[in-house]
Amino acid sequence: MYVKVRTMDGSQTAVVTISKLTSVKDFRFMVEEKLGIGVDRQRLFYRGKQMEDGYSMFDYNININNVIQLMVKPVLTETNSNTSNKPSSVKKDSSAAVDKENLESNNNKENKAATTRQESEYYRVGDLVDAKFLYDGTWWEGRIVKITDKQKVKQPSAEDDGFLYHVVFEGYDEDSPSEMLLKHIRPRAHMKIEFEDVNPGDVVMVNYNMEDPEERGHWFDCKVNRIINTRTQKELVATVYCGAESTPLENCHIHLVNELFAVEKNIRLDKRTEEIDRLVTEGSPSKSELIPIKCKECGCNECGGKENPEKQLMCDECDMPFHIYCLTPPMESIPDVDEWFCPLCKNDDSEIVKAGEKLKESKKKAKMASSKSNTSRDWGKGFACAGRQKVCTLVPQNHFGPVPGVEVGTLWKFRLQVSEAGIHRPHVAGIHGREHEGAYSIVLSGGYEDDEDNGDSFTYTGSGGRDLSGNKRTAEQSCDQQLTRMNRALALNCNTPVNKNGAEATDWKGGKPVRVVRNAKGRKHSKYAPEEGNRYDGIYKIVKYWQDTGKSGFKVWRYLLRRDDPMPAPWTKEGTKRIHELELEMQYPDGYLEAQKEKEEKANKEDSGSDDEGDGKKKKNKTNKRKNSLDLHTQENGHSESKKRKSTGYVLERDIKLLIGEDKGNTKLWEECKPLLEKGRSQFLSGVEGRFLCVCCQELVIKPVTTMCNHNVCQTCLQRSFKAEVFTCPACRYDLGKGYKMDINKSLSNCLIKLFPGYDVAR
Repeated sequence: MYVKVRTMDGSQTAVVTISKLTSVKDFRFMVEEKLGIGVDRQRLFYRGKQMEDGYSMFDYNININNVIQLMVKPVLTETNSNTSNKPSSVKKDSSAAVDKENLESNNNKENKAATTRQESEYYRVGDLVDAKFLYDGTWWEGRIVKITDKQKVKQPSAEDDGFLYHVVFEGYDEDSPSEMLLKHIRPRAHMKIEFEDVNPGDVVMVNYNMEDPEERGHWFDCKVNRIINTRTQKELVATVYCGAESTPLENCHIHLVNELFAVEKNIRLDKRTEEIDRLVTEGSPSKSELIPIKCKECGCNECGGKENPEKQLMCDECDMPFHIYCLTPPMESIPDVDEWFCPLCKNDDSEIVKAGEKLKESKKKAKMASSKSNTSRDWGKGFACAGRQKVCTLVPQNHFGPVPGVEVGTLWKFRLQVSEAGIHRPHVAGIHGREHEGAYSIVLSGGYEDDEDNGDSFTYTGSGGRDLSGNKRTAEQSCDQQLTRMNRALALNCNTPVNKNGAEATDWKGGKPVRVVRNAKGRKHSKYAPEEGNRYDGIYKIVKYWQDTGKSGFKVWRYLLRRDDPMPAPWTKEGTKRIHELELEMQYPDGYLEAQKEKEEKANKEDSGSDDEGDGKKKKNKTNKRKNSLDLHTQENGHSESKKRKSTGYVLERDIKLLIGEDKGNTKLWEECKPLLEKGRSQFLSGVEGRFLCVCCQELVIKPVTTMCNHNVCQTCLQRSFKAEVFTCPACRYDLGKGYKMDINKSLSNCLIKLFPGYDVAR
């Protein structure tokens, strides 16, 4: 792998190719060779730790493309006579001054207040309701602060009456209101249901934790399928409805059976009873008041009890109380120490380097095979264990379907880059999914001998059935595969109920989409795999799945996937033409080509310095081979001037053009993006993302507010700034005023959602 060495003043930077096993001492000589700074004058720092001789790169957790800071020790006998203490003059451009009054008047003309109507047949402004959080489908208590007309609905129904209800959630009064349809709100739950009164088929509101069903979670709607009521066990087996569209989550075990509420329904204003009207206008006791729960913030953080205060310890880090007998292991008495930390806040002493101490080896690393020096394998030059340099935030991790801006036929050198692009997030695993939601993406890398690839359709073998103990990356099939975990996730994508014996979908196109990436390793089994790297081949759907006996003699789960993508496949004539038009070339990590170039130059010097005439011909051939490889990398990276491809560009849709035309405050930014249309959709979206970043969170703006000085900031980021009593623009410090109205730029917001569908849900 390679790292960057940069001096503290930023004047010198060098790329150094190393291994995880490279010692700090050897690394100093590499730096001396690159920058000409003596070993005795180097002080190396990484993440606040000074790197000392006697340790390796592995000891400091150094990964690919990390930056190591270099402080150069001065030579005390030398003086620098070129140092100047003259202050630099700053010229003020008078033409760049902004007239606040003119900007405010223009802003008032352009921003027209939305017409507010309160003609809903179901609710009034100020009513207290339960509202659905559209990201995960949980229900929260809130209050209606505004009702606006969404559109004219021909036949108003109980789900959509043509109005938008602006709801503020309780406890989050400073956040902007969330826009809800009628189906997303209802009167607050107030009727508690006893466990004995629940019957199969009932729809109730329950408290459920998706990650850990044993713990408390959030409030969901669910349909009861089965009731377990024995002497030692009381629970419900139900289908929990999650997400904005109430996606069913099957076979969920509800343990908090004493916290069940009836699901309320929307009632017209003219049909409300006095009791219902009082509950909606004045409010009912909250769920926390109706259910006696031991608060772990007020009492012991383990048991929630407030008894025996003389036997409680307060953590000096998180300020949470703990009974001494609730700790693991329990204490007999209060310890006589100045500071005490709970198990979650206590740091591992082996990871802390105090002043004057040497770097300590942690217990975790001491047990790893890679920390032992009894092997000659240089395992640290790959990318499988390298950390991601960036994370895709345009779509959530559980996103089904294409990722905005990633074209079919896109090539990446390493799996690490595929993960950074959000196409397939795991670095090594071939299936990305969740057992109760489905599979989002898979990688075809020829890992199983039972795989069959026909291009537009292929048979895929599930995961499991291999013994990977002992730090093995792969192994032979050693037991039967089960329809659990990732295998069950793939089965959920098939448009038919999950069956332990397998199933086939009648309408296979109605199933959940799966992103498919083909890896060059699959070349040994398939002619459709790329010759190098990883390639995104579009969307596939699962037609059927069944259990079969593999060539190894053990049972495996097999899945038939068929392509369902409007874009042509990369191996077809149309797909190849489109790849050339969009200039989809191999993508490399930052600094990779530079590191490879230096590596080749170093190898060429070593070859040319050899005096062995007998091996001269072999050395020459080896050198030419490296040179050709480097030239190929350079051409793929776009440095070849001889071959210029004609790009068809990207044509904006009509509705996006209209939204861009309505966004008057960002006309200049859109004009800067328009020339990128000639370079294709990917380049255009990359340009838009770079120009519409929020200066606070450094992400694509969500619910953007276009300030009077024509800068775009997320509404929540600007609210956070105003809460800290900073009433200026975060980008240019223009005074916005304490009473500045943070109106969302609807045109810009709708345009970004169309260009990057789903990015608002990811955040």
